[in-house]
Amino acid sequence: MTSGDIRSAYLDFFKTRGHAIVPSASLLPENDPTTLFTGSGMQPMLQYFLGTPHPLGKRVADSQKSFRAQDIEEVGDNRHTTFFEMLGNWSFGDYFKNDQIPWMFEFLTEKLGLNPEHIYFTCFRGNESLGIPKDDVSANLWAGLLSKRGVTSGIQDFSERDGMKDGARIFYYDEKKNWWSRSGVPDKMPEGEPGGPDTEMFWDFGSGHGFHEKSEWKGEPCHVNCDCGRFMEIGNNVFMEYLKTDKGFEKLPAPNVDFGGGLERLSAALGNNPDVFLIDIFETARETLEQKTGRAYAESPETTRLFRVILDHIRAATFLIGDGVTPSNTDQGYVLRRLVRRAITSGRKLNLKEGTLAKIADAFIKVYETHYPNLQSRTSIITEEIRQEEERFRATLDKGLKEFNLLPGPVISGPQAALLYQTYGFPFEVVEELAIEKGFIVDRASFEEEMEKHQELSRAGSLQKFKGGLAGHSDKEVQYHTATHILHQVLRVVLGEHVLQRGSNITPERLRFDFTHGVKMTDEEKKKVENLVNQKIAEALPVFREELSIEEARTRGAIGLFGEKYGDIVSIYRIGDADNQFSLEFCGGPHVTNTGELKGTFKIQKEEAISSGVRRIKAVLE
Repeated sequence: MTSGDIRSAYLDFFKTRGHAIVPSASLLPENDPTTLFTGSGMQPMLQYFLGTPHPLGKRVADSQKSFRAQDIEEVGDNRHTTFFEMLGNWSFGDYFKNDQIPWMFEFLTEKLGLNPEHIYFTCFRGNESLGIPKDDVSANLWAGLLSKRGVTSGIQDFSERDGMKDGARIFYYDEKKNWWSRSGVPDKMPEGEPGGPDTEMFWDFGSGHGFHEKSEWKGEPCHVNCDCGRFMEIGNNVFMEYLKTDKGFEKLPAPNVDFGGGLERLSAALGNNPDVFLIDIFETARETLEQKTGRAYAESPETTRLFRVILDHIRAATFLIGDGVTPSNTDQGYVLRRLVRRAITSGRKLNLKEGTLAKIADAFIKVYETHYPNLQSRTSIITEEIRQEEERFRATLDKGLKEFNLLPGPVISGPQAALLYQTYGFPFEVVEELAIEKGFIVDRASFEEEMEKHQELSRAGSLQKFKGGLAGHSDKEVQYHTATHILHQVLRVVLGEHVLQRGSNITPERLRFDFTHGVKMTDEEKKKVENLVNQKIAEALPVFREELSIEEARTRGAIGLFGEKYGDIVSIYRIGDADNQFSLEFCGGPHVTNTGELKGTFKIQKEEAISSGVRRIKAVLE
């Protein structure tokens, strides 16, 4: 089975069990200013676990695009990727453990044909001090299913201390490994937050893939969560059955199910090869890289690592640009720029010719274009953005090299290396490589300390920037959210229908709105926009929410802000009566009920370019 076959088999499996199949949400979160990217299958579904009815019912399944920027530095081993697909199925107060666990066992062992003798499971150990019991229900369900297939099904606790005992197949772990809530472990959860135990599935590649014979692992007990390389997590059932209250933990009246399974990892398990970069998804891009460098993927550990970095980063960049991100020095654009520049740096060590990265992106587009047709429609944009960023960085490299050559050595300090990173975009690997060529050394510890200071400042800035963001749903934020809808339509009236939203950020103090437009707005255009927005506020137009089929919504001219993430039934907001409609957009909420509720006069504070063809407006209601 190809990875595409696995995806299709999964969605078909749950469709026959009454699940509505929904397309992936964008990698750019909607109405969640607390995070830059969609990092899990759970993220776009969270509102439905918190009480909002899903328009398609209580059973939903999908394959969700996900990106985790925090994993950038981990890429290079056999399993970490920044971009991945998460297969998911969801029960919003419908079925629970007795259905979900047998379904997952059936899917893994019968639909995919994975040998149950190579599958291991973990369950929640419980926390007596918090009154949360051990998840014996899940453990016993797995044991029963294994026994029916003639597989040993022993249940063991504290394998991380004692190692795995003969015959043990199911293991208990604490809340750091087998508990889910948005805030983390149970004692960190605020009152009113739901959470619950999870049970995870691991594939055993065999003891030959473990590293306990090596010095760093010698003498340590091997168990499924030890990360030695023998086991790989392939799926996780989260059972949200508790609510944190002022009295402790209480059972939810209608518990929920969230399954997440990594498509790439399932594909690796099916091929019984722990290197995810050898699955079919990477094949064409990997071969392209081999042809262009004259190097073999497995010729040396360092070559393999460099290939993995390039393959991962360009795949992630392809999807990010496909969802509307462009390279810049802030937010999502900065992360995209970092990905491309790290790929260029790795390619430099392989003597990779300029322009090859765009060809690798094109190889990924062809792999995914059937399931993600927006990639095919944006092929020229994706490849051109990567080509231009490569061109910009190569020019920056030349300037940075001049600065580097002025350093006296023989030790390059942390602040000096950090300056090269922050000013010229030199990753540490580039600085270190250049230093070796000159016989210098780099103070890595000092560099990491300096970068930590920089990151703390960035985090503090982000917290300030997102303080009280839309996720808080304060009155002012809701007003600003409705104002962005008015602004969006006004810009289309004043500038033209080429204008489309490319992102937004809302705080109680202001709105920020990114949109497609190729030139700087004139003062006259900005004044027209302000006047028309304020006119629509003064008209006190009613604001309506409707649920329609996606075909009807598009027929009526609703504007979709985030690509192809919508299901068959969608939520739209209309500003104005049906016979006097001003704006109609796909949106998940929250809004005022009448534009007259917007308090203050709309005023544009700043209008600027943030990338090629994308402008940004910051505005207030004062």
